[in-house]
Amino acid sequence: MNLKNAKTIDSDSYFSDRAMLVLEDGEVYTGMAFGAAGTTIGEIVFATGMTGYQETLTDPSYDRQIVVQTFPHIGNTGVNDQDGESARIWVAGYVVREPSPNVSSWRARGSLQDQLVDQGIVGISHIDTRRLVRHLRSAGVMRAGIFSGPSAALDGEGRPRIMQDFLDQVRSAPRMSGSHLTGEVSTDGSYTVEPAGDFLGKEPLCTVAALDLGIKSMTPHRLAERGCRVHVLPVDTTIEKIHALNPDGVFFSNGPGDPSTADDEVALLRQVLAAGLPFFGICLGNQLLGRALGFDTYKLKFGHRGINQPVMDLNTGKVEITAHNHGFAVDAPKGKPVQAPYAGGRYGRVRVSHVDLNDEVVEGLECLDIPAFSVQYHPEAAAGPHDASYLFDRFIDLMRNAKGGKAHA
Repeated sequence: MNLKNAKTIDSDSYFSDRAMLVLEDGEVYTGMAFGAAGTTIGEIVFATGMTGYQETLTDPSYDRQIVVQTFPHIGNTGVNDQDGESARIWVAGYVVREPSPNVSSWRARGSLQDQLVDQGIVGISHIDTRRLVRHLRSAGVMRAGIFSGPSAALDGEGRPRIMQDFLDQVRSAPRMSGSHLTGEVSTDGSYTVEPAGDFLGKEPLCTVAALDLGIKSMTPHRLAERGCRVHVLPVDTTIEKIHALNPDGVFFSNGPGDPSTADDEVALLRQVLAAGLPFFGICLGNQLLGRALGFDTYKLKFGHRGINQPVMDLNTGKVEITAHNHGFAVDAPKGKPVQAPYAGGRYGRVRVSHVDLNDEVVEGLECLDIPAFSVQYHPEAAAGPHDASYLFDRFIDLMRNAKGGKAHA
């Protein structure tokens, strides 16, 4: 329904087990409370994955976002101790069509409902998520609020709220555009992930300094299983700290927020590039490389979120099915290589290496005169297809080639 009349809500009867989703344009959806009771407000976005809800919930890139799952049945495999991409749930709220009443998995350690309650995540279920997503695709993502529990319908003096109160709360919340959020999700202190798998206990092939902008735990693991020692560093790391680690390469992770606000991170990346250190960036890391090279970024109408996005590698013509989570993109020219605009082209030539086949959004950048490249999507595949795992191998080749050059020098 659409908010047209400012009706008073009877909190005792209405919010005992029900919930309300209010969008900033006045659209209202009523359903059942799911997870913790209360109020939450954030940017509402949708994720199209048919699996991987636990990885989605724990992805720090979803900080301050209410996530709508387009797949209708969520929670059937419960939650486990292996699939989380961080130590906590990061979504601001959760919207599903039909939560599973049962948990069926040999790995399960509990139910999704219980974990949402334990971590205070407010959600709503039993709404028409197909209609909601169609509306967001048409109108664009926007601010929204989920309201449930008796206290949600009372104002600060204990009086019943009217519908307009909910809309006012939503419209007074900060927008995602202009939000700098990496400091909220980055690690408080550095830590090291040692080589794993076939390289367990062996000397590392390469050492990587990884800036945590909201890193998913599978990313350093993908490097570690290829023989890398990965130093995961907080967002306020200096170039001196990076040099002290004597890394063979630098990695910038995924993360939340508007890349146009990340001036300190861009300044650090320019120092990395000026030092000649091989660089690889994923997601926000791709946007920051674009900014470091002198390109602008912009907000997408509804973004890419899910594990079924077709991307073409323009160097090979190969199409990859890839995992995405981004609402911003790099504004760089596709086609022939161009001089990177920053500082009169000091970083040489750059080309767009990958594009999304659904909407032609830039999905990768490759520098031709310095050792740096990035992609907008998630080759760590947590959850998602493994089509893009070769990008980690490309980064290792870049680092090893640079090491070989140093040896000859």
